[in-house]
Amino acid sequence: MTLLKGARERRIRTGGVELQVAELGDAAQPTVVLVHGYPDSKEVWSEVAARLAERFHVVLYDVRGHGRSTAPKPLRGGFTLEKLTDDFLAVADAVSPGRPVHLVGHDWGSVQSWEFVTVRRTEGRIASFTSMSGPSLDHFGHWIDQRLKRPTPGRVGQLLGQGAKSWYVYLLHTPVLPELAWRGPLGKRWPGILRRVEKLPAGDYPTASLPSDAAHGAWLYRDNVRPRLRRPRQDAYAHAPVQLITPLGDAFLSERLYDDLEHWVPQLTRRTLPAKHWVPRTRPDQLSSWITEFVTSVEGGRPEAVRPTGKHAERFGGQLVLVTGAGSGIGRATAFAFAEAGARVVAVDRDAEAAARTAELSRLVGAPEAWAETVDVSDEQAMEKLAAKVAAEYGVVDVLVNNAGIGLGGSFFDTTPEDWKKVLDVNLWGVIHGCRLFGKQMAERGQGGHIVNTASAAAYQPSRALPAYSTSKAAVLMLSECLRAELAGQGIGVSAICPGFVNTNITSTARFAGVDAEEEKRRQKRTARLYGLRNYPPEKVADAILRAVVRNEAVVPVTPEARGAHLMSRFTPRALRAIARMEPPL
Repeated sequence: MTLLKGARERRIRTGGVELQVAELGDAAQPTVVLVHGYPDSKEVWSEVAARLAERFHVVLYDVRGHGRSTAPKPLRGGFTLEKLTDDFLAVADAVSPGRPVHLVGHDWGSVQSWEFVTVRRTEGRIASFTSMSGPSLDHFGHWIDQRLKRPTPGRVGQLLGQGAKSWYVYLLHTPVLPELAWRGPLGKRWPGILRRVEKLPAGDYPTASLPSDAAHGAWLYRDNVRPRLRRPRQDAYAHAPVQLITPLGDAFLSERLYDDLEHWVPQLTRRTLPAKHWVPRTRPDQLSSWITEFVTSVEGGRPEAVRPTGKHAERFGGQLVLVTGAGSGIGRATAFAFAEAGARVVAVDRDAEAAARTAELSRLVGAPEAWAETVDVSDEQAMEKLAAKVAAEYGVVDVLVNNAGIGLGGSFFDTTPEDWKKVLDVNLWGVIHGCRLFGKQMAERGQGGHIVNTASAAAYQPSRALPAYSTSKAAVLMLSECLRAELAGQGIGVSAICPGFVNTNITSTARFAGVDAEEEKRRQKRTARLYGLRNYPPEKVADAILRAVVRNEAVVPVTPEARGAHLMSRFTPRALRAIARMEPPL
């Protein structure tokens, strides 16, 4: 049974085999050819193909000996890169005879596609190539040679590290045993292994052809790996723009394999993804977005347009990021930082004009798309409507930044129940609403994500002047820790950001309990002046937020005083309590 619903299927004869080919989408649109890896069949691409078919003519085929394609006879020598290139050209000529195709490969699909995009006989047939989890064997061979000829401790470590990751390659070179394993217990247990180790969603993938696919596919390694690594080609230069997508958690390939890739690829776009090896199954939304952006830019004659230039651009390009409290201060700076990294931004604020301005500026600094939404985060029904609208119109959020907050000073007995309700509604319930609604969408999608909650150094630094504010932020910190534990198994990270004294307008709008309007205004001006003298910019907090997502950090004190108080809370709590008794200079 195929996972490719509505696909038009045909068979193509080439080199003594018949290839099973599936097509989706409008044949008049640019053609995207998806090439699967080992031990897969074309159905590994089903989720990605369905998304790409909305914009492109999508073509998938079972590599010889896999799925419903026939195997060469004899198997030995039937899987060389030269014969695989013949197969690709036969497919390309059949499905897109007068127009070059956009090539996408994963695992061994990427390995063979590197051959396609670097040999002369395919020039003019490939418009672009997106590679993931599979290096060129020629580039790999040169990479090894360079480290053997000029060994340094770092280079030797890289060789040993990749050697350990390649353990399965050695096993696949042994005679008979791999075939017996795949047709026996390993073939039966493989779907469960993938679900457990790679966190693949349950379903009817892999297909029933897995045991024979894996047995036949062992010859991909035997026919190609040793010959190419021993004698790599000197002319393996890409003749089309290349997009490299590197899963950061790949158990089989080191990131260092691609260190020298610019030498071989004149037009290279790099992306990174916090995921494991089988990204066509675990991250179809992100892959589809990046492939669409890359193909569209190449078709428009602008492959350089998708080369992200901002900090962390390889990581966040094309991702959907929602920031609350984005109208000013830390929220606006955070929206800009993600925009500079190429992310799509949803700027949320209760001030419609400020949100719109943030969205407008986000587009100017690098966001491919940015939208403004107006909402009061303390309003549960409004947040529910926002979550539904974002999911329907923009997609599921990849990074959620719950940043909206208000300040409240004053002693405990001067703080009224109404004051408590207001500060908890925004600072705590606003975060709860965001985590519950957008976090649930992330979890249900099953493709990971990250939640950032803006807490405060006040969360762990007691103060006689900030009982309500500190309580709300301490609750945000503990909520973040609890969510982090619960969502870790679903690939969703959670970070609590604790800024400290940052020069934002929250100081001039903070309320002070137990004083009249004139005194409150004086204290606001005094606090704003003190924070202004400290002059710690919100842009540095934004940098810390992006870094926290990249590193999946749990608790991030930002300013020096926030870091110092955090250390004191852990190692000298009595001293911190003594400081809390001091009257603040307001």
